[in-house]
Amino acid sequence: MRRALGAAIALLALGGCATLEPFGSHLASPSPQVRECAEWYRQLDERTDAAGVRDAQDARVAGFPYLRANRLLAAMRADARSERAQEALGERMLQLDLEARRFELRNLPPAPMAEERERRGAFDPGPAFERTISCGRLLQQLDFAKPASRAAMLERAAVPDDYLLAERVIGLYALTRIPFARGVRRYEAEVRDAFERPRATPAGATLLRYAPPPLGWPMTRSRAETILSVSSGNALGIPEPTEADLRDLLRAYAPSFEVEVQGDYDHFGELRWLRGEASPSVDAAHLAVYAHPAWTRYRGKTLLQLVYTIWFPERPPASDGDLLAGKLDGFIWRVTLAPDGEPILFDSIHPCGCFHLFFPTPRARARPAPDDLQEWAFAPQALPRFAEGDRALVRIATRTHYAERVSRVRGTDSLVQYEIRPYGELRSLQRLDGGRSSAFGPQGLVPGTERAERWLFWPMGIRSAGAMRQWGRHATAFVGRRHFDDADLLEKRFELELAPR
Repeated sequence: MRRALGAAIALLALGGCATLEPFGSHLASPSPQVRECAEWYRQLDERTDAAGVRDAQDARVAGFPYLRANRLLAAMRADARSERAQEALGERMLQLDLEARRFELRNLPPAPMAEERERRGAFDPGPAFERTISCGRLLQQLDFAKPASRAAMLERAAVPDDYLLAERVIGLYALTRIPFARGVRRYEAEVRDAFERPRATPAGATLLRYAPPPLGWPMTRSRAETILSVSSGNALGIPEPTEADLRDLLRAYAPSFEVEVQGDYDHFGELRWLRGEASPSVDAAHLAVYAHPAWTRYRGKTLLQLVYTIWFPERPPASDGDLLAGKLDGFIWRVTLAPDGEPILFDSIHPCGCFHLFFPTPRARARPAPDDLQEWAFAPQALPRFAEGDRALVRIATRTHYAERVSRVRGTDSLVQYEIRPYGELRSLQRLDGGRSSAFGPQGLVPGTERAERWLFWPMGIRSAGAMRQWGRHATAFVGRRHFDDADLLEKRFELELAPR
């Protein structure tokens, strides 16, 4: 079987894969059950796209409508040599698709006519999701039993980058990147100066600190190490904590936020849809931080990351014609854990993918950039090692919501506590009219959050630069190519010490 699979992969690499269409064969299958399942997916995709509720977090795999890939799984294809590893990879891609389908089904508007609902099948979320699970399993078993189809899945499970080549070509990127790179260097110098200056609360602002909810019992370093070790015992070595363990990890490593509050635009909270609005709004009466796991690869090992997102109502204009101002703003904080449970590197962006900052500890040493133009790994502040029980305290500026300083705290450092909510909630929010909608559009952008800067920065190839984005859609460099969820993001830029000295 392995020899046959190897021969199939080699053959497909020469171009045979281009003519292989597994889904087309299912639509024409002599088996009624297979045909009906293939037709179900065809109708589901047709309805999803027509309603504009396609979820953009993960990439669909051409020819395999029951699979989706993220950048981590795409990066692991080359290492999935055994049948067991390939099946594990396929299972995770199936789960990514089912997760997205669950949100898409919730967000679908009801069928306009009873006869259409009968003709197309029951698109009510509950029964439709159960049918999607059973049909996905059936088609997966059929395809994964064929070496050629499995090889095609591995070849096609790629995630396109979020840069528009046509805009870079038309915008003469090879030339225009030079002045853009100079602007990036000026910005970095300003940020570095801001981090080095003593902090003073601006006139008219109040400094408010928000802490995460306390744990029921301490997350000791040994307990964290055990969770990471045990949860990595799968065919791909991906640390996947149980729901309860993940909840505890997210609480234990959650940052405190110290926010300079000068107006309503500085109060973060939950996202919700208001009646008649084309974009979601922030309800600061509910202090919500949206959290989820992520992963990065380092020398063949997969490390767990914990990601925290807060949303502000807007970035107000600093002056007339402010290119960066607009509805909604936010801040994303990420913690990368070593296998022993110690945080070894932190980084942050805004939900637009902008302002990517790295905060390395002594266990993360920077690698040199390949050239002077690329945005590589800007680190305005190095951090000491975090002892057991330490958490990050992130100071956030008024109006711009820039990170201004990072320090360490422990315990419950504020009476004002936020709630940690699943990031997936944003993919299907309740509407006041009884329906549901994602906070993100089909291209992964939050509607209504466009910035005027897009008219200036389009030659860099980023779609609607400055607009708020969904996880998995964060291009973080104007000069070069870089995504917040690139599986090799840290491996390229840092020498990590996974085992402490």
